Amino acid sequence: MKTVTFDPVKIREDFPILNRKVHGQPLVYLDNAATSQTPRQVIDVIVDYYSRYNANIHRGVHTLSQEATDAYERARIKIQHHFNAKHSHEIIMTSGTTHGINMVASGFTSFLEPGDEIWVSAMEHHSNIVPWQMLCERTGAQLRVIPMNVKGELVLDSFYEGLSERTRFVFCNHISNALGTINPIEDIIERAHGVGAAVLIDGAQAAPHIKADMQALDVDFYTISAHKLCGPTGVGALYGKTEWLEKLPPYQGGGEMIAEVTFEKTTYAGLPHKFEAGTPNISGGIAFGAALDYLNAIGMGEIAAYETELLHYATSELLKIPGLKIYGEGVRKTSVISFNLEGIHPYDVGTLLDQMGIAVRTGHHCAQPIMDFYQIPGTVRASFAFYNSMAEVDRLVEGVKKAAQMLS
Repeated sequence: MKTVTFDPVKIREDFPILNRKVHGQPLVYLDNAATSQTPRQVIDVIVDYYSRYNANIHRGVHTLSQEATDAYERARIKIQHHFNAKHSHEIIMTSGTTHGINMVASGFTSFLEPGDEIWVSAMEHHSNIVPWQMLCERTGAQLRVIPMNVKGELVLDSFYEGLSERTRFVFCNHISNALGTINPIEDIIERAHGVGAAVLIDGAQAAPHIKADMQALDVDFYTISAHKLCGPTGVGALYGKTEWLEKLPPYQGGGEMIAEVTFEKTTYAGLPHKFEAGTPNISGGIAFGAALDYLNAIGMGEIAAYETELLHYATSELLKIPGLKIYGEGVRKTSVISFNLEGIHPYDVGTLLDQMGIAVRTGHHCAQPIMDFYQIPGTVRASFAFYNSMAEVDRLVEGVKKAAQMLS
């Protein structure tokens, strides 16, 4: 793969979809928090797999199977190195963040009993709420919530005071998908470990902006999705400390995750295959590794710095529009802006922006408790990536102004 030099104009050439038009207007794609776009370099890797060595992995001595296996396992090592996991077997390939969370939630069932407590934050995505509610229903454990304030920041004093010997697990996102808030997960992990609790961090929104270090964080579990990182949909990874992965039972039964099968008893494979039943998304896993190559060639630090410039510029320009309110005003924030126009439903704003070729997301963003906290039906969310331009921010601002004039 060629080396990429960070130049927003040049980088845009790598993304074929950015050349298309929507409703006769050049596409302005600002829905990156939902899914990022995929560069040609990653698309080519998928095409190459299906064109040259499409075969099942870990199960064949023939050349194509060995080539596919080697490419897939190289991708696992790329993920390990990107997130600085200690061992490659601590990287479990999944279908995405939700799969990883449910895998852990299922495994935790045997570790909880009535009266135990688990904590989630008030700004979680539904995928980091519902599995834990289901876990509490199975075990009798109690779900407690780390509250948030009107700026969209967690109120940690309440959480710290509530930690006790009954606290077993803590679940928190690294970055809020609805507000863009960067949570102080280092402190959360340290405090939770102080009472012997394990921690899972939902890293889906953070991974495109922050190169999280698993060993430095000392986190027990961290989940990610490739499609937030310029990779394909339907693939992701769960990082887990070896000692926890060895304790957890398999999530699914089937081929690949076994060591020996008889009708009397089955023994399970070692890590990571114990958690990888069945044929995986082979091309997706390989392309995930290619996407990380692409991002690292640009430089995660340079990506973050440029996206921060986009965030600050867009925030300052949008706030000049009368009646516009931004939700999520934390001190530490990434390139997400959730906003509403006074008296106008966010769906109407999003629909009108789409007619101008501007793709944003509207609704509760799978974070309905946040919307309930603010007593609103949802927001308009513009989320920026390193291939967006200042000119596209200008088009967003002009589009919102036009929406305000037409809909008020």
